[in-house]
Amino acid sequence: MPDQPSLGREPVPLRGTGRESQASAARANRSLRVQLLGPLTWGWLVVALIAAWGAYRLAQFAGDTAYDQTLQDEAGAIATQVYWTDRGPLLELSVQAQQLLARDSADRNAYMVIDEMGQILAGSGNLPMPDNIEPSFDAPQLFDASYLGEPVRGAIYSIRSPMLDQVVSIVVVETRRRRRELEREIQLAVLLPTVALGLLTFGLLHWGIRRGVAPLRRVAATVEARDPRDLQPLPLQGVPAEAVPLIERINVLLANVDRAVRQQRRFVADAAHQLRTPVAGVRVLAQELQHEWRSGGEAAPGLLRELVASSERMGRLVSQLLNLARSESALRDGPAALESVDVVAVVREAAEPLALRASREGRAFDLQVPTQDCRARAHPVWLGEVVSNLLDNALRHGGSHVHLAVQVEPGGVGIEVCDDGPGIPADQRELVFEPFWRAERSDTRGSEGAGLGLAIVRDVVQAMGGRIELHSRPEFEGTRFRVWLPAAGRG
Repeated sequence: MPDQPSLGREPVPLRGTGRESQASAARANRSLRVQLLGPLTWGWLVVALIAAWGAYRLAQFAGDTAYDQTLQDEAGAIATQVYWTDRGPLLELSVQAQQLLARDSADRNAYMVIDEMGQILAGSGNLPMPDNIEPSFDAPQLFDASYLGEPVRGAIYSIRSPMLDQVVSIVVVETRRRRRELEREIQLAVLLPTVALGLLTFGLLHWGIRRGVAPLRRVAATVEARDPRDLQPLPLQGVPAEAVPLIERINVLLANVDRAVRQQRRFVADAAHQLRTPVAGVRVLAQELQHEWRSGGEAAPGLLRELVASSERMGRLVSQLLNLARSESALRDGPAALESVDVVAVVREAAEPLALRASREGRAFDLQVPTQDCRARAHPVWLGEVVSNLLDNALRHGGSHVHLAVQVEPGGVGIEVCDDGPGIPADQRELVFEPFWRAERSDTRGSEGAGLGLAIVRDVVQAMGGRIELHSRPEFEGTRFRVWLPAAGRG
């Protein structure tokens, strides 16, 4: 028989748990506002950078388009003021042309008229000329250069004499001051509303998220203010629809904890009541035995037998209490301890002492097992405990015949324990799995059993991922307990 696993140990509390660990976890975990606003902030920054780049390019395009057109218009206007005489070209600038050239004192404008020999005919004499640009007679051409240590934008336009074979070029340049001012104005006009709208949006989002999580903060404050023994459901009024499933699951957990606490309290009360009788009997018998030995009476052997019987009964009760505690622990730790088990071998080993007991009591006992390999996902010690308790229950409360069978079924293995006893009434079939229930509740004073065996069976079967069914009269001649366990290899 393999060693019994120590499943009844209580978990050792770790240092730093409780409110301190909760506070540190709260500090380590990011708040909902941060998780929502973080991605939005990064997204907004990316959009803002794209908007800034777009505003810069838009400002450049708008400024260059407007001012380049003005430069071309200036070059064309000056070209219209060139007259051809027999002495050569003559420039006569009108008042409108002079106003156009001096339209903005903030920008430095200059022009010159030069012939194809490089002779300055009018205007400034030191204006830059573009390199590698052929004379354009259709439309002014644009170029970039530097004038008096400052970057300028220029336009050059060439005209030909209709009678003389002469060509003159008009060059107009202006600084980029006004262009830069226009670019800044356009950028501010685009970016300032974007930033203001973004800040307003983030303010509204922060307010909305804070308002949305306020009900959760109220629930947390309610829980913190509660007495640790208060396991009433949390209120759902005012909780956002997205958080309702979470609160409902917490309420289910609280209900399960409340039920477990009530069962534990009842278990402690029942265990104390059950232990009181055999302990009192042992004490009384020991006192009587002591008195008999002192007085030299003849009742000592009988008292010894009674004392041994009471101690055995108390030992069985303590053993079953320990097994019940282990089975409850198995519900928590079950899946990690399960393995592929040869069901037939475990059943044979567990049934052997019960078969000998049935033979001594004059009862018929038969075992039916399959010939093929029969393996289930279980724990050998727990499975043996299930079989032992079911057979012990059948021998205590059944008739003259007990039948044990193992069957291979689709997806699992079935184990049946049947007897031909009086059966269990329909209204008591759920109660037989409760601790200390023995047809009269836990205050029964019968000497056979403590009412823990079937409770152990149910808890252990559930811990191994199986199920247990009970059939009794009138649908079955006697009582039948049927256990199903998943086959080995199933998750």
